[in-house]
Amino acid sequence: MEVGETEHTLEENARLKAIAYATGNQFLVIADDSGLEVDALGGGPGSLSARYGGKGASDKEKITLLLSRLQGVPWEKRSARFRCVIAIALSSRLVGLCEGECSGVIAFEPKGDQGFGYDPVFYLPELDKTMAELSLEEKNRVSHRGKAAQKALQFLEYLWVETRKPA
Repeated sequence: MEVGETEHTLEENARLKAIAYATGNQFLVIADDSGLEVDALGGGPGSLSARYGGKGASDKEKITLLLSRLQGVPWEKRSARFRCVIAIALSSRLVGLCEGECSGVIAFEPKGDQGFGYDPVFYLPELDKTMAELSLEEKNRVSHRGKAAQKALQFLEYLWVETRKPA
């Protein structure tokens, strides 16, 4: 079964997928949605990040489209963030949402060859690197997915402890 990301927000898509996969099951299901939000584009591409430029568009084509839409936008107005929302569901019921965010700036041109998606143009001022220039260890420490995953782990540990307490 494949669940389409048909909703308008990252939260809604993560929730939709988690509940769909959890329905009829007796185990926890974890699903996520993530995207790039660019302030100069009104928060876009957002939940459409994976489909930006049309179905089947390559990462390079998505980056080219993004940069073309930001043409003429000065550095100080190219602020952006990667966001990830993880939804946790059990038996068709949402039990938790965990979010992670990584703020940066959209660079004028791609740099670096690590990672995927928009990583080559997502510049992290505090590290003076794009996401595509980071090692996997560095990326996991600062990325939106890494932060959301840490929160989800803490939430799952909390659930584990709470369900083991005597009634």
